[in-house]
Amino acid sequence: MAITVSLVALFGLVLYFLLRSGSLGPGAAFTAAAFGFFLASTGAARPINQLTASLIEAVSSL
Repeated sequence: MAITVSLVALFGLVLYFLLRSGSLGPGAAFTAAAFGFFLASTGAARPINQLTASLIEAVSSL
């Protein structure tokens, strides 16, 4: 749970800074956020969460 919240905050910050720098328009940011929201409700959510957890565990063990 803590990892998920942290990643949501991280990706939210990335979208925010991309919007502020002008390299990403509001429409593209909305599309990216909507894609993530709808992706989370599909069957792909579990493998993505497992892959992310494995990558975080691998990086932290270095």
